[in-house]
Amino acid sequence: MATATRFIVRPAALALAATLGVAAAAPPDSADGHKQKAGQIPFEQVRLIIEFNSTDEDIGVQFFLDVDSWKTVQILNPRGQKIFDADAKANLLHQGGGTELFLESSEPTLDELSIEEFFELFPEGTYRFTGRTPDGEKLVGAAQFTHNIPAGPEIVMPQLPGNDECAENVPMPVVISWNDVTTSIQGKPLDVVRYEVIVGEDIFDVHLEGTTVTVPSELLKPGTEYGLEVLAIEAGGNQTITESCFVTAG
Repeated sequence: MATATRFIVRPAALALAATLGVAAAAPPDSADGHKQKAGQIPFEQVRLIIEFNSTDEDIGVQFFLDVDSWKTVQILNPRGQKIFDADAKANLLHQGGGTELFLESSEPTLDELSIEEFFELFPEGTYRFTGRTPDGEKLVGAAQFTHNIPAGPEIVMPQLPGNDECAENVPMPVVISWNDVTTSIQGKPLDVVRYEVIVGEDIFDVHLEGTTVTVPSELLKPGTEYGLEVLAIEAGGNQTITESCFVTAG
């Protein structure tokens, strides 16, 4: 009988917080001044960010790593505490181990987990990514994590009717516009480097620096409701979502 593929994930602090998201990928000798040692293999990419939903008022973290092949992966917070631990086992290991790995935490509301409590669980600083390849070589990486969370983009078009309902009878092509975000959720000055606009599922997803975008008519159907998300993304990768919806004319 063939052995089933088994992938063990031990989320440590993630389970404790019921949470655990892009800080720029950084080799370990550029994240905090520590030099990479001989014989160590750097992860090609490591990221750890905050995602905040200003509509639902919930918060969580996401991380991503990429390397040619890994057998084990661990993440340590700035206090040296392990917050994530994963092993590739059985058929996955026989295949050569893992390559990319992405994890998005659950996202409790601020009523369940306040911003202050979240910041205590995930302090600012350098998060170290370590691991081993299937051949036993050591993997190393580091990502800077900040508490800079953008305020939610205020969507001005399509204009909502002032309640929880969607904007109605929106002409095609659909123009989406929002106010520029210049502060954090705490009202401090903040640099938003780009926005992302998502319409529906697998219909429209674009990154841009401006605050207006047009969804082409050929991507939409008349008389149809579409979900809308506008994300503000700051220089370190932390992002805030504002959700809305609209119904096309016809």
